[in-house]
Amino acid sequence: MFITTANVRETIPAPLLDRMEVMEIPGYITGEKMEIARRFIVPRQMDENGIGKGKLEITGEAIREIVERYTREAGVRELERKIASITRKVARRLVEGKRGPYRVTPRNLRNYLGATDFPGQDMLPRSEVGVSTGMAKTTTGGVILFIEAVGMRGSGRIKLTGQLGEVMKESAEAAMSFVRSHYGGGRVDEKFFDNLDIHLHIPAGAVPKDGPSAGIAIAASLASLATGLKVRRDLAMTGEITLTGKVLPVGGVKDKVIAAHRAGIRKIVLPEMNRKDISEIPEKIRKEMEFTFVERAEEGISAALAGEEGPKKAVNARKSFGERK
Repeated sequence: MFITTANVRETIPAPLLDRMEVMEIPGYITGEKMEIARRFIVPRQMDENGIGKGKLEITGEAIREIVERYTREAGVRELERKIASITRKVARRLVEGKRGPYRVTPRNLRNYLGATDFPGQDMLPRSEVGVSTGMAKTTTGGVILFIEAVGMRGSGRIKLTGQLGEVMKESAEAAMSFVRSHYGGGRVDEKFFDNLDIHLHIPAGAVPKDGPSAGIAIAASLASLATGLKVRRDLAMTGEITLTGKVLPVGGVKDKVIAAHRAGIRKIVLPEMNRKDISEIPEKIRKEMEFTFVERAEEGISAALAGEEGPKKAVNARKSFGERK
């Protein structure tokens, strides 16, 4: 019997994968990592580095900061390395005769670990036209994605940037076709898409991105651009869409929702067929979120463009572009 491990299923050769029984083990969430660090990692590293009881305290908030700003992983291997670095520095000070005790907090954490390795993900500071929030699952957990769309004088072409994979590019093209067919009639000027080139960009351009689950968020960004309505900054979306506007289920719902919650987002749009996956989300997080389940892209776009003060009257997008010149 052979037991193998991998972080990404897609990189396993298909003939080999077909002969395997696959068991998916989800990564730890922030709260779980903090408990593992508090109960096991910190005491073990203090013992291994000869730090006596009462000589070092790493506060819970400092551990959270290490988890969210200094590591990005599904497990806790790098977390242990960071805590080991702190304990070694404290052990050195104790050997040099600096008695302590030492207390590590978010305020002085940089003195031990230097600058943060990863910037924190927060929701947008304000709602904007053409900017929606999507969610994605990576090998290190969930992340949120900001999807930006702008229009320029042109001939109806779409440009995609942000190191997107082929599947995501096709998803963006499908979203564009859906929005053009659905919003190109009486809701906006019929020639809106014919007279503009659309540039769609997903920031963090150095990070490869792929998969179809951002389809509905891309559609919301394009619909916002077409109607002139802002996309809610406190709402995140995930779901694959078809050319006719059906919303298909996606994977990684637990990790995606946790990432959105960590960023301060409390409203989530999910495919109706992912309703069953909500039970996997920790109850504490689930109670603080407001979920909208949709079968059609129009339903998700309507929720995203409602505005934080309620539904707003659509404006002529071409006039809006004229005003911004």
